[in-house]
Amino acid sequence: MRIARPILLVSTPIGLVLGLLAAWQIAGARMALLMAAMVGLVGAFLGWTLLRIRQERERPPVDAARPLKPSAPGHEPQPHETQRKADDVR
Repeated sequence: MRIARPILLVSTPIGLVLGLLAAWQIAGARMALLMAAMVGLVGAFLGWTLLRIRQERERPPVDAARPLKPSAPGHEPQPHETQRKADDVR
């Protein structure tokens, strides 16, 4: 991993530029722009995912055994949608 990371950090942008130039030469400007848009979209989603991971690491974990809000007195919780009453089962 010591040598792989620097090689990937250098070779990936070079490969992207060469691929866009090849697309321009073979299929024209429209294909190169389409490929650039696709690469940009994938990069945006990757950045969005990394941002979400970093935000979730900063949050304290939620205790699953503890309810989020205490229920009001006299209020019974509603059954889950997947639970059925005995009369509904056929």
